[in-house]
Amino acid sequence: MKIGNFEIGPGKPSFIIAELSANHNGSLETAIETIRAAKRAGADAIKFQTYTADTITLNSRKEDFLIHGTIWEGKYLHDLYQEAYTPWEWHKQLFDVAKEEGLICFSSPFDHSAVDFLEDLDVPAYKIASFEITDIPLIEYTASKGKPIIISTGIATYEDIQLAIEACKRAGNDQIILLKCTSSYPAPIEEANMIMIPYLAKEFGVISGLSDHTMGSTVPIVSVSLGAKVIEKHFIIDRSIGGPDATFSMNEAEFSEMVKAVRDAEKALGTVTFELSAKQLVSRAHSRSLYISKDLRKGETVTSEHIRSVRPGFSLHPKYYSEIIGKRALKDFTLGDRIKKEDFE
Repeated sequence: MKIGNFEIGPGKPSFIIAELSANHNGSLETAIETIRAAKRAGADAIKFQTYTADTITLNSRKEDFLIHGTIWEGKYLHDLYQEAYTPWEWHKQLFDVAKEEGLICFSSPFDHSAVDFLEDLDVPAYKIASFEITDIPLIEYTASKGKPIIISTGIATYEDIQLAIEACKRAGNDQIILLKCTSSYPAPIEEANMIMIPYLAKEFGVISGLSDHTMGSTVPIVSVSLGAKVIEKHFIIDRSIGGPDATFSMNEAEFSEMVKAVRDAEKALGTVTFELSAKQLVSRAHSRSLYISKDLRKGETVTSEHIRSVRPGFSLHPKYYSEIIGKRALKDFTLGDRIKKEDFE
């Protein structure tokens, strides 16, 4: 599967996404600088969220619309989204800046009109946010555009995931990526449950990855060892600017360190092989082999006093030790001499 010019799948590097979210804090200039900072930090992509307060919720003051139990405690949904949204009139300029920087740019739509708007911007992929996984009509409409579709599973039951995948396939789209996500802000590391990453891939026959809200780099780094091929993390220039998502977002230095650690982890994983590298071959010279450990005269019978398995590894393989013991030497040897099988009978 390809998103833009980035190939995603087995044997390929993880696709690392910097999530802008609300971290522009209402400033176009901040949004632009955040994109440039994401590039400096090593991101492969920058992702936005495309909605307005009115396309994502209702302007109601009823109790149902009051937030409880999160860092946005006491806010009404409409007020939060009015504060957090990325103005649609910014999108074209932000996409252009991302292109200038060499970043892949796409977004999360939250209704049909957002999908249509993003289609006009020729996005290379779509992201379905965790809380929208139950919006089957939105998923089916988004998938119908034929682009890769990344779906977060932060609040999903098994059935929710099944229904979302079925919606994509009904639309003729099997370019599906599922992200393990913990929809808590910030998320406790003990709730990361990353063992789900390989499970999602195997169970649903898709590429899997991580959308992370924990603090720090530990979870993204470990996710690589579990097969994550997409890693998404909220990104901010400086948490001191504030904003709805500031507290659980990475700054440039932190994101850069995470990217480096993820890339190092990918290198460390390597491949299944028993072929020795050039450096390993050099080290193998310091392994064990059979050497003469006591002077031995031609015709003498070899005993355990005459040969030992020692470092280095230039002489006969130790597996022949028992075979050599009890044989007669065909020539004279002194301490430290190498031996060959044909030196004995």
